[in-house]
Parts: sequence; C-alpha cells; structure tokens
Amino acid sequence: MSTLSIIIPAYNEGLTIHRILNKVKAVVLNNNIQKEVIIVNDCSKDNTEEAILSYKAENPDLPITYYKHEINQGKGAALHTGIKQATGDYVIIQDADLEYDPEEYNILLKPIVNNFADVVYGSRFVGGKPHRILFFWHSIGNRWLTTASNMFTNLNLTDMETCYKVFRRHIIQGITLEEKRFGFEPEVTAKISRYPKVRIYEVGISYYGRTYEEGKKIGMKDAFRALYCIIKYNIFKK
Repeated sequence: MSTLSIIIPAYNEGLTIHRILNKVKAVVLNNNIQKEVIIVNDCSKDNTEEAILSYKAENPDLPITYYKHEINQGKGAALHTGIKQATGDYVIIQDADLEYDPEEYNILLKPIVNNFADVVYGSRFVGGKPHRILFFWHSIGNRWLTTASNMFTNLNLTDMETCYKVFRRHIIQGITLEEKRFGFEPEVTAKISRYPKVRIYEVGISYYGRTYEEGKKIGMKDAFRALYCIIKYNIFKK
C-alpha cells in the first residue's frame, strides 16, 4: 500500500484552511493510495493554528501532522520542514489557499504510479481545464521565468512556477534545498533537472487564482528573486 504525503505550507489562512482540508479529505486516491497530510504553519499572525488544531480534532479520520515555525521564515522554509518530515512514497505540494484543486491528485500521480515518471509538474497553461482569467503581466512573467529556466535546465516545461509538483519521496529528500521564500520553484527545478536519470512529466491542471484582495501574496519582487535563483542555481551553484 502506497502513501501520498501532502505538504501544506500555511500563513494567515485561518479563514479558509478548513475548505482546502475538506477538499483534501474528500479526494479518493486511485490504487488504494493513502494520505498523509503535513501542515506547516509559518508563524501566522491570525487564527491559523487554532483553525488547524480544531479541524484535526474534529476529523480524526484524516491523518494530519502539524508543525509550527516560531519565526516567520517564508514558504520555502515551510516546504523544507514538510518535505523533511514526509514518510509517504510520493510527495505533493498543496497551497493552503483555494487556487489549486486536490481533485486532480490522481491526474498528477498517474505517470508516477504507472512508472513512467519520477517527478510530475502540473501546468496551468496546457490542457482544457478551467482557468480563472486574472493578471496579464503575471501570466507573461510566469512564461518568461519558465523560458529562462528551460534555457538553463534544457527542459521544455510550460509552467515552472506551478504549485503542483509531485515527487518520489527519495528524490525530493535527496536534494539539498536552500531557498526559504518564493525562490523554491526555480531552485527545485534546477536541482531536479540534474538528478541522475530523472524522468519529468507535465500534466494540465485547472487554476482558480486569487486576487490580492482575496489574499494573493506573490508580487513583482518575488519575480526578480525567481530570476536571480534561476541564474544562481543553474550557473553558480551546480
């Protein structure tokens, strides 16, 4: 019996985290794959901790392990903590907001379960899944960053910045990760691309993006940091 470790970094998501956990709980994974939910609270300033602990107590049938950073360190640092603690055969990253749909876990897992892939990226830019129409320059920025990353990694990804990434656990735990904030995506892509004989696949996913008023956190400075990380981890820190 296989297990999927679901890593959820959380920062000030007290009002909505129960909704994403309900979606995670409702998913029935194919091939009798079990779920291991790992939530890392990155020193939220709202009631995120209370919401998580209350949900955990009220839903004992969903195996949730909870960790808390005493100092805010960033999304990447929360992912480092969650990845380190994962015990499942496969690891997936799940944002605590409602932009990505856990119903698509089986789509993401299929290439790995069928032994075609070791890593699977979910792309918001391919396939016929629904996508909320939002910021033009964000989409252009994502494509530019993906193109820049591809030029160095020699991959042909369409969405390097996607949240949904699935890894065989021994692969992601075998990589030393450094970026503590939004540089995680280009760093992990650069390092995964150099993993010996790694097989990387991409599948189309839906995207229910949030506006800044609805809680979206990534901004222009994060895009510049991503570009810096593309150069850093593909040239200077091979």
